[in-house]
Amino acid sequence: MAALSIHERKRLRQIGHVLNPVVMIGGQGLTDAVIEETLRALNDHELIKVKIAGEDREARTATIDAIVDATGAQAVQKIGKIVLLYKKAAKQNQHLSNLVRHAHLAN
Repeated sequence: MAALSIHERKRLRQIGHVLNPVVMIGGQGLTDAVIEETLRALNDHELIKVKIAGEDREARTATIDAIVDATGAQAVQKIGKIVLLYKKAAKQNQHLSNLVRHAHLAN
């Protein structure tokens, strides 16, 4: 997947600012079910926030890297325990895609 340009990252961060986390990774860590749910959410919404529990910064970074590798998404922004993930859908759903629903925010 090609790297995002600075303009694209800025646009995605603007849209991501209003989003709430849709996937939460808890004490069990990155399980197959979490990966599956993340893939479903990325397919539907294209841009999602994921919240990762835990106080260990290195463990959170490793979890972010693992979920990016497992899903093929790109980490647009990482702030604390929240990561903003983007993956272009094969067929964009006009009703669910955060890029379409919140396009007015990225001007």
